[in-house]
Amino acid sequence: MKTIKNAEMEDDINHITNMLMLDYSENKKIDQLLPYQHPDKDIVIALIRHLMILIYPGYYRNKVYHAYTRRTNVQMILEDVVHNLIQQIKMTLPYLPEFKEAGHSTLTKKAKELTFTYLKQLPEIRAYTETDVQAAYDGDPAAFNKDEIIFSYPGLYATLVNRLAHGLYKLNVPILPRMMTEIAHGITGIDIHPGATIGKYFFIDHGTGIVIGETTVIGDHVKIYQGVTLGALSTKGGQSLKNVKRHPTIEDNVTVYSGASILGGDTVIGEGSVIGGSCFITTSIPPHARVSIKNQELSINYAQKGASPSDEPKEIPMDDRWFYMI
Repeated sequence: MKTIKNAEMEDDINHITNMLMLDYSENKKIDQLLPYQHPDKDIVIALIRHLMILIYPGYYRNKVYHAYTRRTNVQMILEDVVHNLIQQIKMTLPYLPEFKEAGHSTLTKKAKELTFTYLKQLPEIRAYTETDVQAAYDGDPAAFNKDEIIFSYPGLYATLVNRLAHGLYKLNVPILPRMMTEIAHGITGIDIHPGATIGKYFFIDHGTGIVIGETTVIGDHVKIYQGVTLGALSTKGGQSLKNVKRHPTIEDNVTVYSGASILGGDTVIGEGSVIGGSCFITTSIPPHARVSIKNQELSINYAQKGASPSDEPKEIPMDDRWFYMI
């Protein structure tokens, strides 16, 4: 009986294999079999970890090398980063029209140039990250200390990966920046496009469900809460909207509370404004405004199990439309 079952399974597997091979022959985009010509997600994950060791040399343990000095440890990690980053960039460059037909030596030379130009940005990224840690500590009374923030806050992790990815994005490296931020998205639930420009002292509190679009510009000392969307008014134009400012500008010292949606490339939230929870904003807000919801009605029906038949639904007036007060 066991032999018969195994034979039946083998027939089924062969049948499904034949179906898939036939399907692969239809020349769809997803049929490409070029595993050594596309970036490797596992290597990109390792790159993020190594870059985070370089950003936080005293916090993220290097499990591969056991160096006696900080300098030796940093140099060993950098060697790994340089080797892997050159290879990954080299594989993505042919996606750019100017490198589509480029040869091995041209691709290698350009990948090396981009890698070292990128890594020279690390001190600046570290400086910005230091301000992000401070903003989280200053802005969250629940923070025990800065170590807790570095080790555990998802908003800080997502912001740092965005800063690392943004450095590659500015150098016009394709695919890799988005892979990096989507890895962070999968871990934290925070979706920040690598094209977004984020100033110093940026604090994401809680963070789950935040979306920040590609052309968003965020100033210094900005704080946003979970569920906030900084998005586009419409993407119906598809690829025709590429390189168009589609997402809002958030000026310095702005706070955006949970569930707010701020949409549109022409939308500017003025310096020092506070955007209340659940607000839906598609027009610019002047500086130092307070935006909140006005005149909603909350209907509570008491005619449920166990309630008296004489009980009637009661309405509690609340605010129903957002407004701003200066």
